[in-house]
Amino acid sequence: MLERPDALSRIQALFRSHPCVAILGPRQCGKTTLARMMDATESNFTFFDLESPLDLRKLSAPQRALEGLHGLVVIDEIQRMPALFEILRVLLDRPDQPARFLTLGSASPDLIKSVSESLAGRVGFLDLSGFDLRETGTDAQNMLWTRGGFPRSFLAPDDPASFDWREGFVRTFLERDIPQLGITIPAENLRRFWTMIAHYHGQIWNAAEFARSLGANEGTARRYLDILSGAYMVRVLPPWFENLSKRQVKAPKIYVRDTGLLHALLHLESALDLASHPKLGASWEGFAIEQLLAAFEAREAYFWATHGGAELDLMLIIHGKRYGFEFKVGDAPGTSRSMRIALADLGLEHLWIVYPGSDGYELDDRISVLPLREIPDLALRGLA
Repeated sequence: MLERPDALSRIQALFRSHPCVAILGPRQCGKTTLARMMDATESNFTFFDLESPLDLRKLSAPQRALEGLHGLVVIDEIQRMPALFEILRVLLDRPDQPARFLTLGSASPDLIKSVSESLAGRVGFLDLSGFDLRETGTDAQNMLWTRGGFPRSFLAPDDPASFDWREGFVRTFLERDIPQLGITIPAENLRRFWTMIAHYHGQIWNAAEFARSLGANEGTARRYLDILSGAYMVRVLPPWFENLSKRQVKAPKIYVRDTGLLHALLHLESALDLASHPKLGASWEGFAIEQLLAAFEAREAYFWATHGGAELDLMLIIHGKRYGFEFKVGDAPGTSRSMRIALADLGLEHLWIVYPGSDGYELDDRISVLPLREIPDLALRGLA
């Protein structure tokens, strides 16, 4: 198992201003292991796993079970018992708070039934995905891209074992995890939709086109997208648009968040399979976007495109300034007319072209070529 010092330090920082911290992310991304790493630093540590029948029985009267605890209290898979959020609100409002609570969830608050603003102002959120380059090291870049960041996939002894794990994960997610959220959709329907997203990875969302392929209406297609997005399987990247003298795209882009799962859905078992596949460039784009969002802990991330053909793969707004990123899988990328339009129209401070190579270089004062392996250092330097 790899160490995750950045995530641990963020948890500690959140606890300095909140009595409760929620770690949110997909199943099997390492939330439980990360929470158990906290045990070494705590004098009192209590762990509840809501997938354990024994722990469920312990919490049959939740307020009585939790109110006498001290130290750090961890509640894993909290989306299985939404009523706990109201109990936690009462406990967190006690004047002399004897406990801190760390909750782990595999679904976004919007997807969990009956959860509203119960913990507003009381909880700090940490979004956790699988491993990223800061944790695996940059030498593992290609393996991380091919296998994805789920710990058991990345750490598998070989590519076939990794691919088998991912195929099993997809099946378990559809047949067990989704029904546990109270969502009643046939697994084969959702798998078909998820596979369609894999084939549209990196493209503009078109509800009508998905609905026609599913033989359903647009509302059903949007509901399926909301489910996979809320379970952290799909990233919906919103468009940026403003008052320009150009017609701009106002529909989001869609990506399978983990490239290992993307490759499993596309039946690409190895880096060799990926290298000859038409989705190679789109796969690289999605992988690089996830590494950037993890490194910068970005909250404001968009793409931009016009109906005239100008586009920008990713725009981050950091400290009120706009920074642009383009993603190219080929060697020695250069500038394009589209990049210069984006620089001018969006008022970008700088634009980086991110590629898999090892050498960075300047193309002009505001456009640079950046190896993906240098993204963690760029984040540490603050985009300087």
